[in-house]
Amino acid sequence: MTLPSSDSLYSLNRPQLRREMRRRRRSLSPAQQKRAAQQLLNQVKKLPQFLRARRIAVYLANDGEIDPVHVIKQMRKMGKTCYLPVLKPLVVNQLWFVRYDLNTPMTRNKFGIPEPRIKGFSDNRLNRCAAKYLDLVLFPLVAFDTQGGRMGMGGGFYDRTFAFTRQSASVRPALLGLAHECQKTEHLPVESWDIPLHGIVTDQDVYPAS
Repeated sequence: MTLPSSDSLYSLNRPQLRREMRRRRRSLSPAQQKRAAQQLLNQVKKLPQFLRARRIAVYLANDGEIDPVHVIKQMRKMGKTCYLPVLKPLVVNQLWFVRYDLNTPMTRNKFGIPEPRIKGFSDNRLNRCAAKYLDLVLFPLVAFDTQGGRMGMGGGFYDRTFAFTRQSASVRPALLGLAHECQKTEHLPVESWDIPLHGIVTDQDVYPAS
């Protein structure tokens, strides 16, 4: 895979950079994806934020994202509770986090991504966790830099859901992005609404936010 130089990446605007990084991760072979998923677990399971967390939100891989499947299996082995994002009904571009285990009934959202099926507000209230009560959130992302900057798919779901973290650090869960190493760029153009992360974890390294 021939990658653009750092200089050429720096000249890209946000939509161009998003397209390039999505192309990068989709171009990885199944064998490369499988290896990256295992190497990601090796990085994540050493993190203090992961070791001490009890309620962890993660995602199911889509569009070439690095796959946290082994991380999820490790969470279950360690007795941690896993939550998946669900598009929040009646609220534009926000997320619920619903408990996910081996018996969770699933459906596909409007983007074709599997998520826990919600039958009704009262039926699922006990299986949900408010974003502020999560201990750790493992974010998907399209691109990142070593300062903790994250570029998502452009819908703003995570940014809106975790906007409260700008107001009070005392209720802030640990926020870590997961990515392939090839999604790194030296400097990511960020917007005022972008939620900063505590760090990024790739299949090759851990980048604490500076």
